[in-house]
Amino acid sequence: MRKAEIARKTNETDIKLTLELDGTGKSEISTGCGFLDHMLTLFARHGRFDMSVSCKGDRYVDFHHTVEDIGIVLGDAFRKALGDMRGIVRYGSMILPMDEALIMTAVDISGRPHLSYGLEIPAQKVGEFDTELTEEFFLGFVRHAGVTLHIKQLAGTNSHHIIEGAFKSAARSLAAAVKIEEAYKNEIPSTKGVL
Repeated sequence: MRKAEIARKTNETDIKLTLELDGTGKSEISTGCGFLDHMLTLFARHGRFDMSVSCKGDRYVDFHHTVEDIGIVLGDAFRKALGDMRGIVRYGSMILPMDEALIMTAVDISGRPHLSYGLEIPAQKVGEFDTELTEEFFLGFVRHAGVTLHIKQLAGTNSHHIIEGAFKSAARSLAAAVKIEEAYKNEIPSTKGVL
């Protein structure tokens, strides 16, 4: 079972997260930020990851530490749940329409963290959520998961739809990449023999 449980406490946040890669999309999310809860719920559902997230953070300042640190902890959980990555497909991609928005994501579970971020979100806020924190979430995630992730906006003007499309598309790309290829279940998908 590819599962991880991570607890991380700093002076800014206290996070407990569990992740099961081979799940059904069940989630229990409580971050103190309604929009982020919604995005993480979508992420779990569209990736078919079973996930629970509990975060207490310094929200009286803003949501920056909460969003970034959840990205970090989720990345740590992905890395841990993947183990030596034996048998995974490694690559995944998705072009996802969300009403007028069209988002493309591509992922390589390479062990090399890189984010190519191409979202142009017109609004500064969606609800209480600062839209610039979308990039901070994905940066925290890729750095700690050790993945290369490209996110590109092909169309769209609605900030909510752009961000929602990015979370859904990233989840589906990751789900494709972590899938076990039966024919290669005892191999690591790299000529180096390690990821």
